[in-house]
This record gives sequence, C-alpha cells and structure tokens, in this order.
Amino acid sequence: MRKAGGWWRRKSTPAKFETYVRWSFHSLAAVEVLLVGPSVVAGVGVELGGWVFLTVCVHATLCCLTISRALSWVRGRREQPVGLLWTLGAVSAAVATAALAVTQYGPGGERVDSAAGGIFSVVLIYGVGVLVIGVRSRRRVIATVGSFALGAALMALALGVPAPVAVVGALGVLVGGGVVAASSVFSVWLVNAVYELDDARDTRARLAVAEERLRFGRDLHDVMGRNLAVIALKSELAVQLARRGRPEAVEQMIEVQRIAQESQREVRDVVRGYREADLGVELAGAQGVLRAAGIDCEVTAEDAAGLAAEVQSALAWVVREATTNVLRHGDAGRCGVAVRVLEGRVVLTVENDGAAGAPHGGGGSGLAGLRERLAAVDGTLEAGCVGEGVFRLVAEVPVVGAGVRGVTV
Repeated sequence: MRKAGGWWRRKSTPAKFETYVRWSFHSLAAVEVLLVGPSVVAGVGVELGGWVFLTVCVHATLCCLTISRALSWVRGRREQPVGLLWTLGAVSAAVATAALAVTQYGPGGERVDSAAGGIFSVVLIYGVGVLVIGVRSRRRVIATVGSFALGAALMALALGVPAPVAVVGALGVLVGGGVVAASSVFSVWLVNAVYELDDARDTRARLAVAEERLRFGRDLHDVMGRNLAVIALKSELAVQLARRGRPEAVEQMIEVQRIAQESQREVRDVVRGYREADLGVELAGAQGVLRAAGIDCEVTAEDAAGLAAEVQSALAWVVREATTNVLRHGDAGRCGVAVRVLEGRVVLTVENDGAAGAPHGGGGSGLAGLRERLAAVDGTLEAGCVGEGVFRLVAEVPVVGAGVRGVTV
C-alpha cells in the first residue's frame, strides 16, 4: 500500500488526471462485460452464451488496448494507432452482426432477443466512443458516429430486421454513440487542457524568474552606475592631490571608502529586493555629486510627502539614472533638476548642457528601465535634445495626496 501510495504521489497533477481519465474509460469496458455477460448466459444458455460472452470480452479488451494507445497518441508519446482503430471498428461490426443474427436465426424467446439487442447496442455505442479518441478533427468524429449509425441500419436491414425496428436501432446508436463520443472528446480535451495549464504555470514561473533577473540587472546598473562614476572621479582627484603632496588626498580616499561601503550595502539590498529609493535623498545626493564633479547644479523641488511611496520611488530612480547619465555621458557644466505638481501630475525635469555625449532619443538600458518603472505607476518618460547642446529628461507621474508647497534644495 505504501508503494502504491508513493507511486501516486510521485505523479504530477496532469499525470494524475490522465491516469484518472484512462481508468474511467477502462471501467466502461468492465461495465460492458458486466452488463452483457449475465444476460447473455441467462438468455441463450451456457454453451452459446459462453461463446457470445467470450466475444464481448475480446471486444472489451480490444477497447482497453485502443484507449491506452490512443491516449498516448493524443499526448504525442506514440504514433496514431490507425491499424488498431480499424481492427476495433471491424470487431465491433462483427460482434454486432453476430448479435443481430442471434435475434433473427438463433433460439427464439424474448430473453434471447433482449440479450442480443443489448449486445448490439452496447458494442456499437461503446466502440464508437473509443474510436473517436484516436481521431483528431471534429468532422471525423461526426463522420465516425454517423457511419456506425448508418452501418447499424444497413446491417439490420440486410439480416431481415423490419425497417421501423432497424431505424429505431440506428437512431439509438446515433444518440447513444454521439453522447459517449462527445464525452470521450471532452475528456481528451480536458487532459490536454490540464497539461497546457501546467505548462503555462511553468512558463509563468520561468518568466517571473527572468523578470526578476532583469529587475536585478536594472537595479544593479542604477545602483552601481553613479557610485562607480563618483569613485572614479574622487580617486582621480585623490591621485592629483597626492602627487602635489596635498593632505586633502586622504580625505578624498576616505570618501571613496565610504562610497564603496555604501555601494556594498546597496547591492545587498538590491539582492534582497528590499531597496526603495527615496526622492528627497536622491535629490540632495544628485546635487552634492554633481557639484563635486564641478557641475553647477540647481535643484528645485516641491514637497512630495503626500505622494504614494511607489511614485516617490519611481521618481527617485529617475533622478539617480539622470545624474548617472550627466556624469557619464557628455561634458556638462550646468544641470537643473525641478520637481513640480501641475494639474494632478508630478513633473520631474532634468536638463543639462552636456548633450554631446548624452544617450540621444531616450535610448540605453538605463532609460528603458526607467520607463518600465514609470509604467508601473502610469507614468511617462521623454528624453532628448531640446536645443543646441541641451539635453532634457522629463518624467510625469499622476500624483495622489495632499497639497504641495515649493522649496529649494
């Protein structure tokens, strides 16, 4: 029992569902045998009934084999069992014909006719229900059901069954076979749907991992870009001061050490996914860094305390990326950063006169990452040259919160 339970637990959810569908079909074969067997033996006697019962068992076994092969074909594990499907169709027709022959030429009696009629209906209805598992198109399914019903009518008429009785029997096969065939097709569709849903879940998980990797790469770029630029700048300044024998070189290297340690902390925060940029801190940091690089920087902002945290974080990343671009691309001498609230939208503008080496047209992985961040809060980003040697970046985000007042940093 433990081994059986472990076998079941090791199966995936789609595999469990497929196993359930398989054994549901196999149980119908057992029902076919149980429905026909006792009535045949009781109706026509042990000797003849035994032979008829044996043919029904052969038909049920063939149905089980066809179900197994056809479902494997549906899942792409083997080729379509065309030969087996034709064999099942032929055996079903043969058993049904034998049952009709018993009713017409066998021992008389109501019990015999009832038993033979049951074999005729059950074999054809269950046979067509199994056959449609191995066909793919809806048109072929309908053709298979119709062919069985038409064949039943022709078979009955050929053996001398009255026309009204033959038509009623054919209609029974058509309706019963249609219901069983529809159930079979729906079961196959469910099996495929469960597997596709499981694949979609795996794909969603892989996409989530890929998205997280992209987020990590983007955040790491944003965190390290400016800090490495500042470290390079201050290290160069320290080298020049050291060559002149100036003691200020030590202070510059201490600052480099501090920025390096801060970068380590920020990288750890990015890895943990807990890092949230602060707009006020980034504005003050941008002004300090740009002035340290010899760039005249003026920052004018409005109190953003009423903004949602995600809005502040998105704008803070814009300030950081824009500062990094000013330091790395171009030769700016002046930079202006302004934050204003206009008609329910907060507008961040970063403008500098170093457009010669700036990323034209808003390109670059950094600005692409900013657009993704702003899109998450229904924001927009525009970047490009607006004059001779002037590069402007404008970010707009819907603002939610209380009133604001202007301040100068």
